[in-house]
Amino acid sequence: MKLALDPTMYAHLSLKQMVDKTAELGYEYIELSPREDFCPFYKYPKVDKEQIKNLKRWCRDAGVKISSLLPLYYWAGPDEERRQSAVRNWKRAIEVAVNLDVDLMNSEFNGSKFNEVVCEEKFIKSLDELIPFFEKEGVKLNLQAHPFDFIETHNGAMDMIRALDRSWINLVYSTAHTFFYDDGKGDIAPMFDSAGDRLQQVLFADTFNHKASNGLRYIVNPPGVEATVHQHLNIGEAEVDFDTIFRKLKEMKFDGIATNSVFAWIDKADWSSKLMLRKMKDGLGLLEKVGD
Repeated sequence: MKLALDPTMYAHLSLKQMVDKTAELGYEYIELSPREDFCPFYKYPKVDKEQIKNLKRWCRDAGVKISSLLPLYYWAGPDEERRQSAVRNWKRAIEVAVNLDVDLMNSEFNGSKFNEVVCEEKFIKSLDELIPFFEKEGVKLNLQAHPFDFIETHNGAMDMIRALDRSWINLVYSTAHTFFYDDGKGDIAPMFDSAGDRLQQVLFADTFNHKASNGLRYIVNPPGVEATVHQHLNIGEAEVDFDTIFRKLKEMKFDGIATNSVFAWIDKADWSSKLMLRKMKDGLGLLEKVGD
């Protein structure tokens, strides 16, 4: 199993400083999420051969590895020109991953829940263009449903992953999105059971149930405003059933990537990152025993 840090809370650091910080915090892996100076959100990768060479050297010197590259582009439309740009961005990001000796990428379905049919059509069109490229380069892909995307639910994500019907396309489960995945129930066990071996990556963060209290837990003004609200808190700070998550992962003999996906505590990021590493290790049964 790989325990990784999503270094979003360290975006203010240089690339080298981020790598060194990851090692300092005790993580062996980095989940390389979007950065303005590397693979930015929705824009063409801003990296050349020299920067890739430097990053590989910095990781080697620090004793950390990259578990996966996480790009995010508008590959599910609905605007066709932007979809084409997203496919172009994806192809370059795949090249970057290959040059980094990284064989796994993870991302979101993207698109909009208000235009599900068109977004699904655009998504499939993008995958038709990209699947041969992924296969040629030997790069795997993990996908997650995300609040506001054209796929927000766990069942929807699994249906689409099965529809794509490639053994190398699998599931990312983000615990911070648990209550979006099954409309507020937060019932982990059946979701993990339905995923089975397709569950290859878990992003760990806590969140409150936005469906609780008859919808009044989050009050947004003026009335009728459409807002998608969730948190990425430390484990134990909100309402996700982590006891069941850790129990199921051990039952399933999960051996994929477990990522610290907390973004809430930028003002005390080191404390949060160390706390989360300890909580993930403890929950997954990976803490070293001290004494008898």
